[in-house]
Order: sequence, then C-alpha cells, then structure tokens
Amino acid sequence: MNSQNNQELIVSGIHLELTPSLKTFVREKADRLFRHDERIVRIRVELECDSKEEVGARFKAKGHIVVLGPDINASVEADECHKAVALLVDKLDRMLEKRHLLHKVKRNHPHAVEFNGVDLPKAI
Repeated sequence: MNSQNNQELIVSGIHLELTPSLKTFVREKADRLFRHDERIVRIRVELECDSKEEVGARFKAKGHIVVLGPDINASVEADECHKAVALLVDKLDRMLEKRHLLHKVKRNHPHAVEFNGVDLPKAI
C-alpha cells in the first residue's frame, strides 16, 4: 500500500475558490483511488465553475491519473461541485477497475507462441 508521502494529489480551481472543506472532500474521495491501485503516481483534479452554462452543467470536474502505463483521463458535469467530485471519483474508479481486469486477463491468458521450424534446446 502507499504511504501518505507517496500520494500526490493536486487540486486546482478554475473560476472557483477552493475552500478547505472542498479540498478535504476531494482528498477523502481520492483516497479511495489510491487504495485501489498502488502504482498511481499522481492524481490531478481540476474543478471549474462556469456561470454562463445552464444550471445542470454548471460545475465541471476533470481528473487525470498518472500511472505506470497509459494515463487515465475523465471529466463529468453536474449542478453541484461536491456532486461533480463524487461522480468523477466513481468514474475514475470504474476506469481503474476495468484497466486492472484487462491486465489480469492478459496475465492469466497469454497468447500462444508458435515454434514452427525452430529447434528447441533439450532439457537436461
């Protein structure tokens, strides 16, 4: 498992003031992702408020997970900031779980290797 020092979480706000309670909420939700996969290097969460948008899509949350391998990116829209963060973490959690299952399937079912015309060494 990760120790508290290895977990890097970056929270930024665009047209939105980040209150300590909002930062704490994001940290509590992101801890679930850090527990899910120990190979996570960094999680960056961007929260955006656009007052010109319609009420249902006013708050946008974007998440970027840097892991060993391809990075994971997701974004969601909601009418409340806390709701957008919760939806984002749920979406990132599903993406991490799907990625983990794909790696597990590949590990348990490797592709067959053909040795046509190749002399294999004799076992002693």
